[in-house]
Amino acid sequence: MREGSYTYKLFSRSDFSAFWALFTDNLINLMVLAGVCQFVFGMPSEIVYGRILPGAAVAILSGVAAYVVLAKRAAARHGRDVTALPYGISTPVMFVYLFGVIGPIYWSTNDPMLAWQVGIGAGFIGGIVAAMGAIVGPWLKRVTPRAGMLGTLCGIALVFIGTVPLATIFEQPYIGFASMIIILWGLVGRFRLPFNMPAGLLALIVGTAVAFSIGEARISLEGTGFYPPLPYVGDLIAGINHLFANPELFLVLVPVQIYNFIETMNNVESAESAGDHYPVGVCQITDGLGTMIGAVFGSPFPTTAYIGHPAYKRMGAHAGYIIGVGTVIPLAAFLGLLAFLNNLIPEAAAAPVLVFVALSLITNTAHCVKPSHMAAVTIAMMPHVSSFLMIKWGALMGALQATGVQGLPQLGDEALTAALLQQGAHFAGHLSLSQGAILTGLIWGAIVASVIDGRFRNAGGFALAAAMMSLVGIIHGASLHWPALGPVSAGYLIAAAFLYIYPLFHREGAPQNDTVVLDEPPAAPAE
Repeated sequence: MREGSYTYKLFSRSDFSAFWALFTDNLINLMVLAGVCQFVFGMPSEIVYGRILPGAAVAILSGVAAYVVLAKRAAARHGRDVTALPYGISTPVMFVYLFGVIGPIYWSTNDPMLAWQVGIGAGFIGGIVAAMGAIVGPWLKRVTPRAGMLGTLCGIALVFIGTVPLATIFEQPYIGFASMIIILWGLVGRFRLPFNMPAGLLALIVGTAVAFSIGEARISLEGTGFYPPLPYVGDLIAGINHLFANPELFLVLVPVQIYNFIETMNNVESAESAGDHYPVGVCQITDGLGTMIGAVFGSPFPTTAYIGHPAYKRMGAHAGYIIGVGTVIPLAAFLGLLAFLNNLIPEAAAAPVLVFVALSLITNTAHCVKPSHMAAVTIAMMPHVSSFLMIKWGALMGALQATGVQGLPQLGDEALTAALLQQGAHFAGHLSLSQGAILTGLIWGAIVASVIDGRFRNAGGFALAAAMMSLVGIIHGASLHWPALGPVSAGYLIAAAFLYIYPLFHREGAPQNDTVVLDEPPAAPAE
C-alpha cells in the first residue's frame, strides 16, 4: 500500500469499552497507592492528592501522547488499523517502590515528607535506568524466544492481576459477583449488553449500586479541590542527595528498573503477538522519560507500556481509549476527583476488569506461541507463584505481630526455615525463586524454548547470563553485592557448560528419546 493512501481513525466505537477497562486498571492503581501513602506511611492529603496523584497524571498524559503518535505511525506504515499500547503505572514496580523505597525511609525516620522526596528521587533515577534499556532492548528481543517473554508476563497476570482481584471478589461476593458476571458476559463471552453499554462501565455501575444498597459505598467530597501540577525540583534534588548518601537503596532501585524495561519489552512483544508492531527501543525511552517527568512533578512511581494489549486489540480499540484515559485521569487528579472515586467505587466492583485482563493475556499467549513451547510458558510462570507466596508469608508475619503475638521469629530464621521445610513449605527455594522473578521466569522460559527448538547455544547463553546475574544478586539475591559464587550460580554455570558442549556430540537428525512420555497419547486403532 502506497504511503499516504491510508487514514488511521484515532477513535472507534470499540474504544469506549476499552477505555473503561484501561481506566479501571489505572484507577485501581491510583486508589491503592493513595491509600498506602496516606494511611500506612502517614502522608498528609496535600502530598498524596496535591503532589503524587497530579504528578502521576502528568506522567500518564505524556506517555499517552507518545503512544498515540506511535500508533499513527504504525498504522501508516502497515496500512491498517492498529491498537495503541496501553499505558500507566507499573503495578508490580509500584509495590516495590512503596515497600522497598518509600516504606523503609518512613519507618526509619517517621518523616513522610522525606519518604516522598526520596521516592521522587528514586523515580527520576529509575527513569534513566529504564530508558537505558533501549540500548539492549532490541537485541534482547531478537534473541529471546517469545515464550519466555510472554510466559513471565503470564505469571504476573495469573497471580497479581488475576488471583488477587479474584480473592477481592470473593471477600465481597455480593458486589464482586454482580460485576464479575457482567464482565464474563460482555468481555469474555462477547455478548451484546443492554443498550450496547460497555461491559466495564456497566460492571462499575452495578457493583457500586449493590455496594450502596448494602452500605459498602459512600459519597464523600473529602480530598476534592484544585491541585494543579507543579514541578518540585528542590524536593527532587533533596531526594536524590539522600539516595547518594544512602547507596544501599540503589540495591532495590536498579534491579527493579531492570525489571521495568524488561516489562516494556515483554509488553511490546505481547502487542506484536496480537499483530501490532512497535519499536521496542522507542517504547523503553518513552517509559523512562514518562517516569522522569512524573518524578519532577511529584510522582515516585514508574510508568510503562501496560500489560494487556491483546485484550484491547480483541475489543477492536484504536487509540481513542488511551486518549480518553490520558484526558480523564489528569482531570480527575487535578480536581481531586480521585479522592471522591476512591470513596465511591468499592474495589470489588472494579476487580473483575483486572481478572479479564489476566484471562485475555494468558489465552492470547496460548494461541500465539507454538504448542510445543507451552512448556516454556508454564515454567516462566512459576517464579511468580514463589514471589506471591513470599509476599503473603511476609504479610502473615506482619499481621501476627500487629495482633500482639510475642516472640515471633523473622522470616529466614534458620529454625523457622527448618520447621517450614518439615511441613512441606520450601521457604528457601521460594525465596530464591522470588528474588528477580520477572527475569528468572524470562530466562527459564527462554532456556526451555531454545532447548525444545534444538538451539542449545542460545539456551546456554541465557544460562550463562543467569549465572552472571546471580553472582551479583540481580536474581536469586536479596540485594546487589560483589560477585560471590554460590550454589545457584554454580548450577547455572554447570547448565551453561552442558548446553555449550552438548552440540559438539549431537548429530543433526539424531532420533529423539523414545522413552519420554508423549504430550498426547497416540490415537487408539480403529476396531
